[in-house]
Amino acid sequence: MRKNKLKVFIAAAALIATTANAQLIDEKDVSITLDLQPVLQLEMTTPDQIEFVFDEINEYQAGITKYAATILKVSSTVSWDLYAVGRSQGNNGANFWDQQIDYGNDNLNAIPNLPLSLLELKQSHANTGDGAALPSNQSDYSTVFSNAKSPSGNNSIYVNGGTSTPPGNTDKYIAGHSGTTGVTGDDYMVGGSYLTQTGRSSDYYYAIDYRILPGLPAIFPMAFDKDNVAEDLVSANTAASYAEPGVYTMYVQYILLEDQ
Repeated sequence: MRKNKLKVFIAAAALIATTANAQLIDEKDVSITLDLQPVLQLEMTTPDQIEFVFDEINEYQAGITKYAATILKVSSTVSWDLYAVGRSQGNNGANFWDQQIDYGNDNLNAIPNLPLSLLELKQSHANTGDGAALPSNQSDYSTVFSNAKSPSGNNSIYVNGGTSTPPGNTDKYIAGHSGTTGVTGDDYMVGGSYLTQTGRSSDYYYAIDYRILPGLPAIFPMAFDKDNVAEDLVSANTAASYAEPGVYTMYVQYILLEDQ
């Protein structure tokens, strides 16, 4: 009985050893794809409509300013640029405000063609992605509003005649800039987000002020085109021209785009 038991034990051990040396393996693979889509996200906080009502003489002389009326917040995974452009529905032409109501002034010198560029912007802090070569009055809208005695186009909104043409090398951007011709250094903003940047001076956070200054008579002396040529009603028409009383509308489009 002892021999039989011993033989059985040895046979079992040999079987175990054989099984361990003949390991079976079955392998299968699965492919993993990583797709990193570029993300450009612009968040805007603003009233649906910003109204400028001029019904006092001092308002014509000093203008009306709407402080921090629009807040812009940027998030992007790629290098980016941000600019503003003035637009209308084209009732009076692509470069002019739309006249919604005419108060019935039949004076031939009172005209409804108010240039979009009469709207002025001021951003909360300077553009740090302009290539460090352009002066602020060309680079962005960070210049302090000038007074009626010293009219300038430092803050006149960019207008492109209803096209999709972005600002050029010497035109204003809120952040970043166009191309490298005549610009030294980087001309873009690096990817990032207002969510990870603290403070309101972040390159991903901008508060926008708006101003309209009609003047007396209402010729809008601060209206200048993108080439800094005066577009006030006297320069663009005749010395006797001034704004026709009425209600006018336009809109501002903010465009965030990947830097090229």
